[in-house]
Amino acid sequence: MRPGSESDGLRIVDLAKRYGAVVAVDGLDLSVPRGGLIGFLGPNGAGKTTTMRAVLGMVRPDRGSITWQGRPIDDDARRRTGYMPQERGLYARMKVREQVAYFGQLAGMRRRVAEARADAWIERLDLTERAGSMVQELSGGNQQRVQLAVSLVHDPELLVLDEPFAGLDPVAAETMRRIIAERAAAGVSVLFSSHQLDVVEDLCDEVVIIADGQLVASGLITDLRSASATRWLRVRWTQPVERWTPLEGVIESFDGRTAVVRLDRDADVAASIADALSAGPVSEVALEPPRLDEIFTELVGSGHLRSKRTEAGS
Repeated sequence: MRPGSESDGLRIVDLAKRYGAVVAVDGLDLSVPRGGLIGFLGPNGAGKTTTMRAVLGMVRPDRGSITWQGRPIDDDARRRTGYMPQERGLYARMKVREQVAYFGQLAGMRRRVAEARADAWIERLDLTERAGSMVQELSGGNQQRVQLAVSLVHDPELLVLDEPFAGLDPVAAETMRRIIAERAAAGVSVLFSSHQLDVVEDLCDEVVIIADGQLVASGLITDLRSASATRWLRVRWTQPVERWTPLEGVIESFDGRTAVVRLDRDADVAASIADALSAGPVSEVALEPPRLDEIFTELVGSGHLRSKRTEAGS
């Protein structure tokens, strides 16, 4: 169940934005309740960054409404928003500590408070040794950490993160994942985009998928997976078998001990398992819906559903 409700968080209704002949966003609806952690997915050019910039007031929509806590989002609400752009949004020649504290002051914090909060986040993000370095002297991954500190220094109520995991090593990515989850658990509304769908599937329960500026699918990941027309049957034998051809579906891999078969959701699974048993003793059988990355490819990879809007779950 979603924490909060649609009326007490971020709500985008019928958002549209065109740049000349290019339609960036076309009638998009999106909600992030308080404490909600929503993965915002789509191929390059789908309209994710335009949508996020519209929330921050950096883009003026041609149509639609954006509300926070049931009211039109305004400058005061945006000062309580943390934004992490995909492109570097930092002053290259400013030192790390000065920069983080400066952005805290821009959000309305007193200098001493901003500096104390900057120190806390710099330590949390393992940047203490680089606090006196200029941003341009940092690696790409450390610059990404500074951007996260900037987005969090003023204790925002809404977090909008555009590709926050880009360029991070595994340790930094785990720190980022943990902090994002903690912020949502503390009641912060979090909307983040990422092409790393394994991270999205691990981090959040719910996603919004767009393509060509339109909503393609939204809802709980478990519901989207269950709604797929595909199932994966995995069979492992106790000893090698010479060959096996499934009664239904398409065999995706077979190494003599393990087979993976793509089945239709309505296939006769019991018959397929019985047939696998006829080839030899079976030690393991698993039937699973597609992973999120496979769902994503089904929905937007070939473009066949780009004009169709679907919603699974709520």
